[in-house]
Amino acid sequence: MKLDNIDIQILQLLTQNARIQWKDLGEMIHMSGQAVGNRIKKLEDIGAIKAYTVMVDEIKLGLTYTAFITIYMKTTNHEVFKQFILSQNEIVEAHRISGGGCYHLKVKVDLQESLNALLDKILEFGNYELYLSINEINQTHPMSAL
Repeated sequence: MKLDNIDIQILQLLTQNARIQWKDLGEMIHMSGQAVGNRIKKLEDIGAIKAYTVMVDEIKLGLTYTAFITIYMKTTNHEVFKQFILSQNEIVEAHRISGGGCYHLKVKVDLQESLNALLDKILEFGNYELYLSINEINQTHPMSAL
C-alpha cells in the first residue's frame, strides 16, 4: 500500500513523540483527532507502524559499553546459535548478514567483564570480530527519508 503525504506527516510526528494525543496531532496537520486515529489504526493494520517505543538514557542505567560483533560460524547448523542469541539479554540486535561473516550483533553491557563473558560464550559457535562504539550519532528526524 502506498502512503500519502498525510500518512507520512503522521509517521514523522509519531516518530518525534509517540505519546502525542490524536487531537494535538490532528491540529498540527489540520485534521480531527478521530480522523488521525483512523489513519493511525490503518498504518498499524498494514504494518507501517510495528510498535511504539521509549528512548532510554543508557548511561544513566549503567549500560556504558556498546559493541558490534561479527560472527563467523563454525557450522552450518545455526539453530542452536539463534536460540543462544535469544537467551542473551546483552544482545539487543541480531542480523543474519551477507558478505564477511554470518551474523552481526549489537551488544550493550555495563562492564567490560560482562562483554568478555559473552565473547567467551560466542567462541563455542565460531570466531568473531569485535568493534566498540566510541560515540553514537543520533539522527534527529528518522522519518526524514520518507
